[in-house]
Amino acid sequence: MTKIRIYHNPECSKSRAALALLEENDVSPEIIYYLETPPSIEELKSLLEKLGLQLQDIIRHSEDDFEELGLGDETLSQEIVLDLLQKHPHLLQRPIVVKGDKAIIARPPEDVLGMIEKGKGE
Repeated sequence: MTKIRIYHNPECSKSRAALALLEENDVSPEIIYYLETPPSIEELKSLLEKLGLQLQDIIRHSEDDFEELGLGDETLSQEIVLDLLQKHPHLLQRPIVVKGDKAIIARPPEDVLGMIEKGKGE
């Protein structure tokens, strides 16, 4: 079976719930504490590709420093935004769960169950 990774923030209730659902279903994911070990710019690009989302879709717009950092400025290049996300990982949507070449933002946390089901029989 393909290994599952979770970009986890233990302070986030949705992240804790997604991790609990994985563990309750006998999945022992690789846990990446992304606030302690932020993803590299290349890793962020890979996550975007696996998620099938645009860069703005993985940013927490409700965080205070979203505006302070100017992340709402549509003229910022992708490289600048990725650099800011790498330096301020708390701005990433969470939790991000990865399995093979697919990823989801597990909001609601129950969305991780679809990744588990798809993995049966692999």
